[in-house]
Amino acid sequence: MNSKRFILAGIAVFVVIQAVDWLVHGVFLASWYEELKSIWRADMMDIMWLMTLGSLFFSFMFVFMFVKGYENKGIMEGVRYGLYVGLLIMVSGMLGQYVMYPIPLGMALIWLAYGIVEMIIAGAVSAAIYRK
Repeated sequence: MNSKRFILAGIAVFVVIQAVDWLVHGVFLASWYEELKSIWRADMMDIMWLMTLGSLFFSFMFVFMFVKGYENKGIMEGVRYGLYVGLLIMVSGMLGQYVMYPIPLGMALIWLAYGIVEMIIAGAVSAAIYRK
């Protein structure tokens, strides 16, 4: 494993995830969240650092698993990997969110779609940085 590329890819994936999350949650869905603010934790913003820490962990695990199966087949290898990871975590995750919380189905579907796209981008970034 190339440690320098691994760290660079992990940081890049983290930045991508943070940027996409900000765009989707902070911009596109902000008004929807405002309408649903009664279902969120009152202290959510005080502990948001835990979510950021989890995202950092996820980013490096995402790259670690990519590197373990790396075949040097270009950007499309990363796109496929991102699609598979996105489908794996987002389909069950967002259906579970919809079942557990009183959120509109449309919001869960938006989370599902953006999450898959986010993982595809993260996979492409991993492949671009980790290429030989």
